[in-house]
Amino acid sequence: MPRTAETPNVILINCDDLGYGDLGCYGSEVHDTPAIDGLADEGMRLTDFYVASPICTPSRGAMLTGCYPNRIGFETFGRAHVLFPGHRWGLNPSEITIARLLKNAGYSTQMVGKWHCGDQPEFLPTEHGFDHWYGLPYSNDMGRQGTGIPIEFREQMTEHLGIELQEGDYPPLPLMLDQEVQEEQPDQAALTERYLQESVRFMREKQDEPFFLYFAHLYVHLPIYVQPRFMGESRNGSYGAAVRCIDWALDVLLHELEALGLTDDTVVIFTSDNGALAREGEGSNAPLRAKKGTTWEGGQRVPCIVRWPGDVASGATASAVTTAMDLYPTIAGWCGADVPTDRTVDGRDLDALLRGDTDESPHEAFFYYRGPNLEAVRVGKWKLHVAKGSVLGDVETMLELYDLEADIGETTDLAAQHPEIVADLQARLDGARSDLGDGITDSHGADVRPKGEVDDPQPLTFYDPTHPYYMAEYDLGDRG
Repeated sequence: MPRTAETPNVILINCDDLGYGDLGCYGSEVHDTPAIDGLADEGMRLTDFYVASPICTPSRGAMLTGCYPNRIGFETFGRAHVLFPGHRWGLNPSEITIARLLKNAGYSTQMVGKWHCGDQPEFLPTEHGFDHWYGLPYSNDMGRQGTGIPIEFREQMTEHLGIELQEGDYPPLPLMLDQEVQEEQPDQAALTERYLQESVRFMREKQDEPFFLYFAHLYVHLPIYVQPRFMGESRNGSYGAAVRCIDWALDVLLHELEALGLTDDTVVIFTSDNGALAREGEGSNAPLRAKKGTTWEGGQRVPCIVRWPGDVASGATASAVTTAMDLYPTIAGWCGADVPTDRTVDGRDLDALLRGDTDESPHEAFFYYRGPNLEAVRVGKWKLHVAKGSVLGDVETMLELYDLEADIGETTDLAAQHPEIVADLQARLDGARSDLGDGITDSHGADVRPKGEVDDPQPLTFYDPTHPYYMAEYDLGDRG
């Protein structure tokens, strides 16, 4: 299909574990991000942008479908909170991703990078609307590493596959092309450059047609392997080098758009899948509280920048509550794709906000889920926390109210001073429990759909001691 003014190209860049305070345009003083800062100068920077989960798999599934994780069955995976190699579950083939919508509307679709929505053949990106995919099926710490096999993976392999894993049997990390393993235990420091080569090839090949490119970085998820040239430009060790590489990658993509004459015809969206892990001296969610894996602001409020010259307001900032689920109907609307009407979609169209025609949020409320557990709600400036705890373990109930406009760091509990606001937010939570469910109260949602499941799951790779791996075992033991 020829590209027209009504069919802009879309490049969606999703980082892994990049924190709210990790970019210059969001206040970082230790990371240099000139390309990302320039994108913000030319587009709109969203300050109150949320992902639907503080961890990888449910966050990504929510963004791709425009739905809360519980809506699509992505709250838990057996005894794990994210998908592991060889899991029997994944994004249900009946779900309609943004890639599927755009493909049906005549777009060429390409994904590079981390998928993490199921590694069985039925669940891979090419089964969800992407013409091609080059990347990792899950997190880059799910290969052979020095810290051995995570207990949740060992248990699920035993239970679901009947395989008793020993310490040396962990499956090698697969680099995929469409549905085939291309390499095992690849050089992670080289992956971003390889992703860029595939992206540039795709953009050049499809320059006369509308295209959708989903670029899902492996950075800054642990372990961090990065090229020496980026280490030389970092003021914050390997973490800063990975952020610098992310910025360089954006620069390459923007340069290619300019060279092809496609800058004005392309929407570029830059965001992250959840907050930073925030280990000492590395990632930052400042000035937010806490980190990845929590429903405090640092776990789910992330950077988001949108640029579309002539359409999205330039050099603007929006503080309205927005979510990664909103990208689904927004992109669909811009590209002439029809949002499904046979199922609930939780995202809301941000077109008016991004054009600068309104400063109001399209959401009455935003719900913070951690696994199956409903832990908090935000309405306007008010956020009420009602629980905290493990996805699959003990949960502690609480009742704390924060004014996020006056207290972005969630330091001063105002619940005692505003009982009427607490009561209103509790009523909103009851509505969410009825609709989406809640593991804490054992509520079963009335409008939820099942995750995908296969009968005979198999890992994509098995360790072979005779194989000439680039790295038979990654030497860094860090896990994200």
